[in-house]
Amino acid sequence: MSRFGRKQGTAHSGPVGDAPRAGTVHGTVGVDRVPGPTRALSGLPALHYADRFTLTTDTVATPERWARTLFGDVPGPAAWFLWRGLLGLRLSRGRSPDTVAGWRVAARGEDWIRLETASWFLACALVVSTSGGRLSLATFLHYDRRLPGRAIWTPLSAVHRRLAPGLLRGAEARVRLPGTGPGTRTS
Repeated sequence: MSRFGRKQGTAHSGPVGDAPRAGTVHGTVGVDRVPGPTRALSGLPALHYADRFTLTTDTVATPERWARTLFGDVPGPAAWFLWRGLLGLRLSRGRSPDTVAGWRVAARGEDWIRLETASWFLACALVVSTSGGRLSLATFLHYDRRLPGRAIWTPLSAVHRRLAPGLLRGAEARVRLPGTGPGTRTS
């Protein structure tokens, strides 16, 4: 059980079988359930929320390309409402090589990129990683002020967890557009 009284664990969206097929999304919710190497990429001092959604795919792209395809160069109206309006996140306006959808590109490695932003009550990190035919999106939160953090994020996290598998599948479909299909290296 989580500290919020709800069972946390794994979620599965897609065909069930011995080996995941392309298009399968597997979700893990809970700080202790997200693998340690992924948690270590969060860059946050302590974690109060963590999840990771992983799509099995044969489409190859850089982590930055995946991040920009998932979220866009600038936040759309719905993202602006959720991130800025409800969570109070400080987002950059306009396109920049240093931001993705208003989130600052804080760090990157060969197979991952970390986006960060914060509000007056929480700090957030999104880690997009690729490895072994998998695309993962991990979300990490640190509450600077626990009461508003939990009160606001708890209901929004349910929406977030519902949207994440579709975001991954939609990004894969957009990266697969003609000229960027399976096995094609994209920037």
